[in-house]
Amino acid sequence: MSLDDVQDVRTPDAASPDPAGISDPAGSADQAKRRGGWAALRPLLLRLHFYAGLLIAPLLFLAAATGLLYAGSWQAEKIIYSDELTVPRVGDSVLPLGAQVEAAKGAAPQGEVVSVWPAPEAEATTRVIMESKGLPEGETLTVFVDPYTAEVRGQLATAGDALPLRAWLSEFHASLQLGEFGRNYSELAASWLWVVALGGLALWIGRRRKRTAELLLPDRKATGRRRTLSWHGAVGLWSVAGLLVLSVTGLTWSKYAGENIGQLQDSLGGATPAVSAQLNPGAAAGGADEHAGHTMPEGTEMPPPAPTADIGIDRAVEAARAAGVTEYLQVTLPAKGKGYVVKEKDKQVPVHLDAVAVDPADGRILDELRFADYPVLAQMTRFGIDLHMGLTFGLANQIALAALAVGLMFLVFWGYRMWWLRRPTKDRRLSVGRAQPRGAWRKLPVTLLLPLAAVTAVVGWFVPMLGISLLVFLAFDLLLGFVAARRAGAA
Repeated sequence: MSLDDVQDVRTPDAASPDPAGISDPAGSADQAKRRGGWAALRPLLLRLHFYAGLLIAPLLFLAAATGLLYAGSWQAEKIIYSDELTVPRVGDSVLPLGAQVEAAKGAAPQGEVVSVWPAPEAEATTRVIMESKGLPEGETLTVFVDPYTAEVRGQLATAGDALPLRAWLSEFHASLQLGEFGRNYSELAASWLWVVALGGLALWIGRRRKRTAELLLPDRKATGRRRTLSWHGAVGLWSVAGLLVLSVTGLTWSKYAGENIGQLQDSLGGATPAVSAQLNPGAAAGGADEHAGHTMPEGTEMPPPAPTADIGIDRAVEAARAAGVTEYLQVTLPAKGKGYVVKEKDKQVPVHLDAVAVDPADGRILDELRFADYPVLAQMTRFGIDLHMGLTFGLANQIALAALAVGLMFLVFWGYRMWWLRRPTKDRRLSVGRAQPRGAWRKLPVTLLLPLAAVTAVVGWFVPMLGISLLVFLAFDLLLGFVAARRAGAA
């Protein structure tokens, strides 16, 4: 899985012969006939791995570094925001949610309550989520209330369930805080991560070795570049499954590939369903935004009549609990023409993500949605995203993400180090290792070249950032070949 896993022809390594016979074109042709497609495919993989590692590796390193910070943010926010998240003393009984909401309104009269997250644990506070003027788009004001005394423990601007630190680090990981333009960096990194990982895995497994243990563990007896390669390959082998999960799940959030993935998932019947909270059976179908109104063609809003009675949030929660929605609740207050929506938000295994809609007039269950009834693709997407975020297995998940991030950073470092160690001369003149010789694709048999080209074209279309950057690589490679040919002609 090195950045450039081929020995320079001017500095041969007798202890590590080139199984593809790259330094001898005639020998390469003979070995290609004897060993089949791998001998012909390996030089092409080496060249692709070299350029991808050389040019994309900085983005991978950056994504790993910011991801490492995000993985640690879950535990960091528990420490930094302990006053807001926890109560000073666990009481004997919990006050009604209505009383807690009134206390939050008194502390932040400028806000409009849209949802409430009852305290999920005995020592936790209740979160009252408000929409407030002056906050950036996507952020809400969260008031933290002691469920035993209704004391307001603090107020924070939040994005979803993320407190300020984790919200900032999440955006930093996704876009480097550069907005939509910055998101291109993370999509480009996610687009190439699986290519580099799978290509490196094939190259590492395909190497000749005396002992099987050398495949799984670094060779501590080796020195120099061989030692670095040993660590690079072994760590990459153990990391490849996790890197593939991060790549695929990261693409689901991306702008361009994410749209294609969403359309494909919908066409396969794997769209994520949503509970319907409509009071009028003839209203818009379920799955719409719980706060969406009805808009006339001229752009003016004409909401349905508001309900004449409201049983209150406490009775709505009682109705939801009676329907089996009990763990880590998130209660969305009724919008015009809609009822209460009570969802579970416990994403750790075993997950609790059921939801019900409650009629505010009489507590009747309008609709219910069980996570077990989600399409398989929707369930897989949910699990994958939560794994990427460090939720599914809690602290163990976050430690695994941190280990993957550190491993990827070392893989990038080792790759560049091997590139440096492969430089043609060992003097002080600035030089670096050379890429795999050009023209590797010409050695591929037509029966392998045509399907490979077709698959590359389809994948490049489906993952646009990969396709565009691959075309840039090809143009860069052609330019280098043209310059080299002109220099050879001049010489």
